[in-house]
This record gives sequence, C-alpha cells and structure tokens, in this order.
Amino acid sequence: MNKRTQYLLPVIIAAAVAAGVFIGGKLNFSASPETLFSSNRSKDKLNRLIDYIDYEYVDNVNVDSIVDVTVTNILENLDPHSVYISSDEEKRVAENMQGDFVGVGIRFDMVNDTLTVIRTLEGGPSIAAGIKAGDRILMADSDTLYGKNMRNTQIISKLKGTEATSVKLKIYRKETDEKFNINLRRAKVPIKSVVAHYMLTDDLGYIKINRFAETTHDEFEAALTSLQRQGAKNLTLDLRNNPGGILDVTRDIADEFLKDGKLILFTKNKKGKIDKYYATNEGDFEDGEIYVLINEKSASASEIIAGALQDNDKGVIVGRRSFGKGLVQRPMPLGDGSVVRLTISRYYTPTGRSIQRSYKKGNNDYFDEYYERFKSGELKSMDSIKVADSLKFETPKGKIVYGGGGIIPDVFVPLSSTPEELSLERGLRAKIVGYIDDFVFNKLDTDRATYSNMSLQEFMRDFKISDELLKEYTGFLSEMRGQRIYIEKYADQMKRHIKAIYIEQLFGMNGYQQQLNYGDEMIEKVIELHTN
Repeated sequence: MNKRTQYLLPVIIAAAVAAGVFIGGKLNFSASPETLFSSNRSKDKLNRLIDYIDYEYVDNVNVDSIVDVTVTNILENLDPHSVYISSDEEKRVAENMQGDFVGVGIRFDMVNDTLTVIRTLEGGPSIAAGIKAGDRILMADSDTLYGKNMRNTQIISKLKGTEATSVKLKIYRKETDEKFNINLRRAKVPIKSVVAHYMLTDDLGYIKINRFAETTHDEFEAALTSLQRQGAKNLTLDLRNNPGGILDVTRDIADEFLKDGKLILFTKNKKGKIDKYYATNEGDFEDGEIYVLINEKSASASEIIAGALQDNDKGVIVGRRSFGKGLVQRPMPLGDGSVVRLTISRYYTPTGRSIQRSYKKGNNDYFDEYYERFKSGELKSMDSIKVADSLKFETPKGKIVYGGGGIIPDVFVPLSSTPEELSLERGLRAKIVGYIDDFVFNKLDTDRATYSNMSLQEFMRDFKISDELLKEYTGFLSEMRGQRIYIEKYADQMKRHIKAIYIEQLFGMNGYQQQLNYGDEMIEKVIELHTN
C-alpha cells in the first residue's frame, strides 16, 4: 500500500460506509482497498499533478482550494444534481435536513446598530425565557452587541453554542422602558418544514410542506391530527416550490395516503438493482380525498408523492408540470467535513415512469428550462406541454400519464402573469427585498401593544392596509433606496404582502401563509373542485 493510499484510507472507508458497501453487516474489504477502489493512469495523473504543485511549484499554493475546484469540475460533468458541499456549508445543510439547530431561538435584525428581536421562534428557549418581539439584546455574557457594526455571522456565533449551556443576556424592552438580565439555557430550536396548516372549508384542511427533512413526517402527523380534530375529512397538500429532501421521509408521507401493499416508488442503480418501496397499513388518511398542489419548482421528493398518488389513482394533482428531477443522491463524506452528494440511482413512479428531465445539453440549459417553458407557452396552457407517445403509461384505472420530465397535473392552473410582468416583478422584488420587514417592524415598534389582545382571525378580518399606509411604505422604500420606486402598478399585491409580514411578525408563519394564500388561484381551484 503506497503512502497516498495510506493517507486516503480513512476517507475511502468513510465513503464506502456512506455508499452502503456492506455484505453481512460488514464492509466488503475481503479484497484490498487498492482492489476495491482500483487505480488507473488517469487517477495517478491527477494525484501526481497535485503533488507536483504542492511540492515543486514556485509559489505557495493552497492545494485544498485546487482540490475543491477539481472536485466541483468533475461533478459538473456527471449530472446536474451531483454536487460538492464544503465543510462550512455542510453544517448549514445538515441543520436544515435535521430539522433543528442549537441556539436561543430568535429571528433578529440590526435596528439602529442594536440587535433587535423581530420574532421569537416557536419551540425555542427564548419564548420560555420571556423574551418578546421588539426586545433589544444589548449584551451576551461579557460581549456588547450594539454600537459595533457587527455582522450577522458574528452575532450568531455569540448566541449559538452547545446544547444545555447558558448565556446571560442583557435586555432592553422599549415597550416598558426597562433593562433586565435573562439567564437563557441554549436548546434545540425546530426548523419547521411543515410551515402552515389550517382549514380551507368546514371539511377541507390545508398543509404546506416546504422541504422533506428528518422531522417532516412527525410535523405532518401533528398538523394532520390538528386538522382532523377541526373536522377535516379531506386535505390539500401544498408542495409548490418544494425542492425535495430525504427519500425515506417522503415515502412515509406518501404512505399516509395509500393503502397497504400499494407501490410508492422504486429505484434502480447502474447495476440494475431495483429497490421497491410499498405502503403499509399505518396510513392515517387513506380514505379522505387528497388534492396535491405542484408547480414548475416542485422537485424530487415532491414529485415522488405526486407521482405515487397519481399512478395509484388516488386524489387529484393540481397546478403545473413539476420540475423533473428523478435522480437520487447520497452524501459521501470526504474526510475533512466536506461532502459529495453523488447520484447513485434513478427513481421511478409505480407505473414505471422516470420523471427525470434530460440534461444532455449541459447544466446551464437544464436549470434554464424554466424560461423555455415561458417561451413555449406551457405555463399558460396545458396543450403546450410536449409529451412523447413512447413515454405513455397507464394507471390501474386506465388514466394516461407520461414520463420524460416532471409530473403533469390532472387539473391545470395557468400562470396568471406574462413573462414580461414576471420579469418586472422579479426586478421589483430585487429592489424591495428586506425593506418590508424593516418597515413593518418600525410600525409595530411604535404601537405593538395595540395588537397584543388580537387573535389571528381578528387581525386577518379587521386589519386593512390603507392607501395611506402603502404611500408611507413607498416613501420609506424610496428613502432607503435613495431613489423613487414605483410600486403603484402592484398596489394590491403589495398590500397583501405587507399585511402578510405584519401577520408573520405578530403571529408566525402559519398566519403568514394563510394571508399569502388569500385569493390564490390554485387554492380557489381546489375549493371549486371540492365543492362541485
């Protein structure tokens, strides 16, 4: 075994473990590592080049950065979804997939160079400790957190820490003009993936999932139980803009709707090995009507659920053709905290459809297909969606479905905006992002007590965004941007969004989503289908 192989052996073993190279519960190292990961001239060439640069190049070079670039370039030539994730980024991704992080549990901003609590996060320790929206955190232990022009990353490093450790916070509460200390014990703070659930009608519930993390199934079950207690016999599952997540969690969600023994999906690797995933008898919503909302940004796990239900003749898929990602990735650790998420198989719906779009023209064309859908007209008309007869499949009840790139909905809802309007809206959003939050916080900071006794339902019913308030926001936006921003054309949209931010800061994400869904065309289509 040469020195380089000896050096890489821990990495090789870790990658093998992640890849599931097991026989009888043990790693398949009956042969030597050199045999399992066979060497060839191309690999030796790459190793030698890196060594030459490391030992012989005239200037000092960060070899790690060269390796990072090399790995990224290699993966770009495989498929669009095999990616390299640095050690720093992997920590954030891992937290997002775990569904929690350790900290104090606040959403904050720097207001006049002072750390200000915008909202306390549900399930976090700040709520239990008595911290409120609008509080200023002046100190964390001996560190001053105001008047220093600190970056968010610096502040987070002061507040985050090991679970069960304590941090002493000095608080100023503007509402009562008092200062006091809180000894706060850090704890896990949930990162919710089920971001909203509420009743659309007397018997139709609504659940929105924004990704599939380790905690998603538990969150879903809690939301479903809550809705059933409120009378939900039928359900709307909103998977719009959901990019996917963990395969096993996705299977568990699909299992809630399908009867025992129904095929949910199967995967196939390059050796032809097929793994099938079936529903069990543990589903909690096997008899109710289910409507699934998808759009052009619903991908991967979202498409697994939509495809599983559609192929089993369960429920109604509503919206527009989904993204078209049918590749399965597995994280492969590289020994330094970084990870390669490598595509290891393809997934197929129960009828045998591959939902993966072609990526033969390269990654740029692959990800830019969204704009091609504008040009082709398919976001405005279902008749413009191109399908191939060779990719036609039939469900048990005789419904025709197609493979070849995304799930085509049963009920199509066109995009209301034109490409030109969307382009203008994207440009507008780029100019105003973040400012609505600041504007709303400033307004609440002067009269927060006015809303302290209002319920979410009362606020949604009674609070109106007046023309005067919109004009005030326009002035605030122009002052902050240093130029006049014309938003009059989007007055109704702006009013709805400003009100949603009020609700988010006062009541949280559940109310925020309800407000954004008000007048939503897909929601209205579901209610129409359900009531007719």
